[in-house]
Amino acid sequence: MPTRHQTGPSASTGSNIDARTQRSRTTVLAAATDLLESTGVGGFSVDEVARRSGVAKTTIYRHWPTREALVLDACAGLDDRYDLPDTGALHGDLRRFVADLVCMVEQAGWAAVLPSIVDAAERNAAFADMHAQIQKGHASLVGQIAERAIGRGELPAETDTALLASTVLGPVFYRRWFSREPFDAAFIDAVTTRAIRGAQGSD
Repeated sequence: MPTRHQTGPSASTGSNIDARTQRSRTTVLAAATDLLESTGVGGFSVDEVARRSGVAKTTIYRHWPTREALVLDACAGLDDRYDLPDTGALHGDLRRFVADLVCMVEQAGWAAVLPSIVDAAERNAAFADMHAQIQKGHASLVGQIAERAIGRGELPAETDTALLASTVLGPVFYRRWFSREPFDAAFIDAVTTRAIRGAQGSD
């Protein structure tokens, strides 16, 4: 017996449902990101996201079973995933990475959100995992830059890529949230040069 393909109103109804679902998710994430930027994790609630988005809480919970899951997706929207630099040389790649990182931490969204995630991570295992994921994502980019440099002979094969990442990330985060000194080209150059010298064993 031949298979009858679905056509007509029923097929279009399924398509309409998918479109509505995607619109709802987009609306919720936009509201969640805006709320996260405004209040940080401390003021973030599914109730307020529902109020801002106009999407029912029951619908939100169907897509994000926990508050933490929704925060994580909203953070993904804040974390502008820039392309991995590829200048053909370690210094150029690492300097561009540092410059991109500086731009990211100076954005109003991250300036409010990241410290609140660090604070929440001290008391909440889900936020601790979230914080670890965010940092691993940044560190992995440095690791990829280092691996390419090792392949070109610019870094020793035994280079500790995790240590290199901390040498790059640490000064940027310290300056943004602790010393609060302004960023400039001289700072970016200094972080890049010192990180490379340390990795090459010439510092």
